[in-house]
Amino acid sequence: MLHVSSRVSIPLHEIDLHAVRSQGPGGQNVNKVSTAVHLFFDIRASSLPEVYKQKLLEKKDRRISPGGVVIIKSQQARSQEANREKALVRLKDLIKEVMQVQKSRWATSPTRASKERRLQAKGSRSQTKKFRRPPGLDD
Repeated sequence: MLHVSSRVSIPLHEIDLHAVRSQGPGGQNVNKVSTAVHLFFDIRASSLPEVYKQKLLEKKDRRISPGGVVIIKSQQARSQEANREKALVRLKDLIKEVMQVQKSRWATSPTRASKERRLQAKGSRSQTKKFRRPPGLDD
């Protein structure tokens, strides 16, 4: 079980993990051993609550395919087990990100004091620039 929160957990049979060879230079080990891990998680076929499924499917993320499958590749570590754990943590973080409720925002207007401070700052900048001009160019 992958425990996302106290109420939400994903059975490991819903997560598909494949070991593949890592990319890039790495010497003798990289050509022989499959240390990178591809994680596949089908959102629609999962046991997640419907609310989280919808939010995941609506999320604009390059790791989520148009078919609703989360694809995560992990190849930073040198061992397959470490890459497997990192991929599971990244899936967990993605789901937690969707679970957070966004705080609603509303427009506010500036206060009278902040307007006065802005005008005061504009006036002092104007004075500074005025004193930098060569003499005799006053309008």
